[in-house]
Amino acid sequence: MSPEPAAGAGGDDAATEPCDLTAVGARRLIGAGRLSPVELLESCLARADATDPAVNALVTRDDAAARDAAQRAARAAADAAARDAALGPLHGLPVAVKDIQAAAGLPTTFGAVPFADNVAAVDDPIVRRIRDAGAVVVGKTNLPRWSADSQSFNEIFGTTNNPWDLTRVPAGSSGGAAAAVAMGFTGFELGTDIGGSIRFPASFNGVWGHKPSWGVVPTTGYLDHVAGGDTEADINVSGPLARSCDDLELLLDVLARREAPWIPQLPAPRFDVDSGDGLRVAAWLDDPSCRVDAEVLAVLKPAVAALEAAGVSVDRDARPDLDPDEAWEVGLWLVRAAMTLAGEGDGPDHRSWLVRHARREELRRRWAEFFADFDVVVMPVAFVPPFEHLQEGTFSDRLLTCNGEQRPYPDVTRWTILTGMAYLPATVPPLGLTPADGLPIG
Repeated sequence: MSPEPAAGAGGDDAATEPCDLTAVGARRLIGAGRLSPVELLESCLARADATDPAVNALVTRDDAAARDAAQRAARAAADAAARDAALGPLHGLPVAVKDIQAAAGLPTTFGAVPFADNVAAVDDPIVRRIRDAGAVVVGKTNLPRWSADSQSFNEIFGTTNNPWDLTRVPAGSSGGAAAAVAMGFTGFELGTDIGGSIRFPASFNGVWGHKPSWGVVPTTGYLDHVAGGDTEADINVSGPLARSCDDLELLLDVLARREAPWIPQLPAPRFDVDSGDGLRVAAWLDDPSCRVDAEVLAVLKPAVAALEAAGVSVDRDARPDLDPDEAWEVGLWLVRAAMTLAGEGDGPDHRSWLVRHARREELRRRWAEFFADFDVVVMPVAFVPPFEHLQEGTFSDRLLTCNGEQRPYPDVTRWTILTGMAYLPATVPPLGLTPADGLPIG
């Protein structure tokens, strides 16, 4: 029997313990003096003590350092209240860091045995940002080796299980991060995404996740296999996982890059962001190139119907003018290139990359034409619901079952790569549970 996921995804009114609060809700209470950062941290640690042995999401903990940080945060909150001063936007909120992002004083193993004893001397830029905003770092979360799978297991820390069903995967590669949020071990998490590694775990664990547009959040410091984290890898992004949409907004404001010379200037929304008036939605829920399991569609279709019932304009037939098979082939090649050690010189490998990149630019243009008429496209994250642990064989030769038929395991990336390789943002909300097994779908 699985441990009970946190109530925070259902809103703060459903929270019975401080660790179940959303990040926004907990921060509001801390600012009002109604919740101590120490009380919040102890609630999170107690939840992890009780349930993480079954889930295995937090693979490194430094309780002593976290308690010191929480006590400092509590004193700072009391001092700020006395002086009527402002606190950081994440003040006193516990967080763990995916074990491919460096946090000073903690191991950063990448899930790879050669780095089992690697301890970071400094924070990655985004880890420094959340600390500067007041967050309390409690440890590291699990991932697949080199962050390169749609499950979360490795030889160092073992397997992370899905909180909703321990026999199933929490997805990957930010599977430990999403499971930690779902269980209430932390209020939010940092994830990374090159082929779906924020989006899959958000969907499979019933939490919120956001993959920003490429370049909005810095990824320097992240071991990208090409430059060792000194530069930013193609396609790869960092982004938040949390228990509410408001949490994502709070976190993205902290994470997003704002330094010159590259400061994004985004146009105003073409619709009312509060009421949804004027929002134009395309619903692309299934496709012959990658048929979607009936259990997934049983959750997605009512969600689209709810948008229509709320008065939102939904077009169920609109599609971008592109070949999904070509887009996946190009995107998967580019993802693999970004995760492989670079060759030397301007040889055939580089020419091959230039050819794929040119095709990618054409696909990006076609997406841009599509979004001239639509604001949002609703798509599946994965063609299957959370599946049972599948660790035998390689990424390329495993099989998944969809609608009673076996499909290649790499197909799990078909929907996410369509948009990821084009640098587009994507948000995953928890939409509901599958009828047969009660598994979350986003």
